[in-house]
Amino acid sequence: MPELGLASLLLPSGAAAVSLQGDEAEGEAGGGGGRSNDKSTPTTMGKKAMSPKFAFRTKSPNDILDDGYRWRKYGQKAVKNSPYPRSYYRCTHHTCNVKKQVQRQSKDASIVVTTYEGIHNHPCEKLMEAFAPLLKQIQFLTGL
Repeated sequence: MPELGLASLLLPSGAAAVSLQGDEAEGEAGGGGGRSNDKSTPTTMGKKAMSPKFAFRTKSPNDILDDGYRWRKYGQKAVKNSPYPRSYYRCTHHTCNVKKQVQRQSKDASIVVTTYEGIHNHPCEKLMEAFAPLLKQIQFLTGL
């Protein structure tokens, strides 16, 4: 069973998390259009460092699940052998390069598969909004 990280604490109770890396992530996310590399020695020229991928399966009637971050939709495409399209999102924070893909599972339409690529380099906006009144009160009490 894969180890669940901090992101799993933010999930609804019916969600499952799976950590994916490299080619395994492409196969799980359904990226069948990629090129395969048959060379035994990988070349490092022109390749970006691989960012971690995490996939979450959540039973939900909604495609858009609130994970606490703000996202901008930048694309959608039809997926081969699936009646449901895949949507592509980017984090709206100006220094963050995290992307996510959202797709409803073809075999069980009640399950939404959300795949995150990368790690946020900023705090969660919703979490900060929730703590703002408490932080103001602490500042008032300590006289800062």
